[in-house]
Amino acid sequence: MAYATDIRTAGTFGDRIAAVFKTIGEARAQRKIYNRTLNELRGLDARDLADLGISRSEIPFLAREAAYGK
Repeated sequence: MAYATDIRTAGTFGDRIAAVFKTIGEARAQRKIYNRTLNELRGLDARDLADLGISRSEIPFLAREAAYGK
């Protein structure tokens, strides 16, 4: 059996570096949303969380969902 592999690079080296920096920037933005959401929810007292129907154990999950989607 023979196998053929076709490997192509996307653009120039500069394009690839730009794509890496774009990906890093997007990841940092998502992490910022995660941290902000996490801190805001952790800052709520038990009564406010109960009014929202959120338990303390759900806070990291909700922050992750807000930042990264499902």
